[in-house]
Amino acid sequence: MATGGAFDEIWGHGGPDAPRAEFASLSQWIADTPASELHRRQQSAEATFRQLGITFAVYGDNDAAERIIPFDIVPRVFLNQEWTRLSEGLEQRVEAINAFLEDIYGDRRILREGVIPEELVYLNDQFRPEVDGIRPPHGVWAHICGIDLVRTGPDEFFVLEDNARTPSGVSYMLENREAMIRLCPELFRDFRVAPVDSYPDMLLQTMRSVAPGGGNAKPVCVVLTPGHFNSAYYEHSFLADSMGVELVEAADLVVDDDIVYMRTIAGRVRVDVIYRRIDDDYLDPLAFRPDSMLGVPGLIAAYRAGNVALINAPGNGIADDKAIYSYMPEIVRFYSGGEAKLPNVETWRCREPQALKYVLDHLPELVVKLVDGSGGYGMLVGPTATKAQVEEFRAALIAEPHRYIAQPTLALSTVPTVVDAGLAPRHVDFRPFVLTGSDGVRVVPGGLTRVALKEGSLVVNSSQGGGTKDSFVLLPDAGGGQSQSQSQSQEQGL
Repeated sequence: MATGGAFDEIWGHGGPDAPRAEFASLSQWIADTPASELHRRQQSAEATFRQLGITFAVYGDNDAAERIIPFDIVPRVFLNQEWTRLSEGLEQRVEAINAFLEDIYGDRRILREGVIPEELVYLNDQFRPEVDGIRPPHGVWAHICGIDLVRTGPDEFFVLEDNARTPSGVSYMLENREAMIRLCPELFRDFRVAPVDSYPDMLLQTMRSVAPGGGNAKPVCVVLTPGHFNSAYYEHSFLADSMGVELVEAADLVVDDDIVYMRTIAGRVRVDVIYRRIDDDYLDPLAFRPDSMLGVPGLIAAYRAGNVALINAPGNGIADDKAIYSYMPEIVRFYSGGEAKLPNVETWRCREPQALKYVLDHLPELVVKLVDGSGGYGMLVGPTATKAQVEEFRAALIAEPHRYIAQPTLALSTVPTVVDAGLAPRHVDFRPFVLTGSDGVRVVPGGLTRVALKEGSLVVNSSQGGGTKDSFVLLPDAGGGQSQSQSQSQEQGL
């Protein structure tokens, strides 16, 4: 799919010679900076990432098991009024996700009232009977959410999917900003950009706020990682270090009398809050997979007893399911009493006969996804697929329709991106991060912009060849102009 008809967030529909009025100065910066200099700065950033070990693993790819995610030097920018509107929608959505999880593992009022089919929950692999009836400390389930958004026009934003299990990418948000401040300081003189470097402090505050009552006066928080072979291990260690908490593996923790302790050279230390980066299946061999060597035996018993908070809560995967996603407008309405401020992408549930018929009749035009898929795997992009790929998915849909949803192929917005030939528009999506603690919901003023580096591609996932950009959120009354340089220098510490 060509990018020519897509809305460009800096150039609009007019191209480099007629940018959107709000971004004239940024477009001028792009035009005035030689392509060779943009390439140099970009290569400098990527060299730093490589030295720091900011890599991810590509499972099954023996030729490039560890690689950096490509970085693009041209930032993506959100106007303050755009961000205010997005933040309101994100807060509403995350509040509804937390209410849904509390209900699904509690009274199940939403099922009794027929808003969602019961079988969509009870027959879902991500519904965890092992935590049924547990109420997490302070009633918070989804402490960290990554809500993936796409844009198709100046005021058209849609939620593409929800990530309420272990959303990754925040380390790239932080490191991308560090690189931009170092390599493009002139942009921070011209624009008042909301800082993102407070995220580790915000996360630690969120963790401490949900510590169980009766524990330590100063809650002990840790990050639980499956180990350095995990694709996101850099992020695990980065966040633990940034928060000043211990990075632990299963062998570092022990459960005694339903209390979790960390083994240290000075003896056992009680743990109150665990930011776990291990999937449910491997979290506790006594509750989930008995063959797991990555989990902590007895952890769920301690959690059920109310002696430890787990971030994010086990069982959250049901909120990530793409079939459940298709009901999010109804879920938001059910728990908030109002309409969703951020709409979904139109979605056909292939489990429904009429929807399946439509999808089969229009397969070359649609995007088809596994309901439990992630990372760009198990997905068909009809307009760019071969006839063989389309027919392969047709057979899969007929055989197991309940495993799939379908969506229209959207003309995702683009942002100018450095390519070999200079600058060209490339499609982007966006993952903002939303934190929920006992002290409320907070949206981080930034996020992870992922960019499809292949011309015409709509697939932005790093595992499928995508890259990242820094995401500027402008502060109130921000815009181009040297008059703001002093204020920006103070905020960014330049």
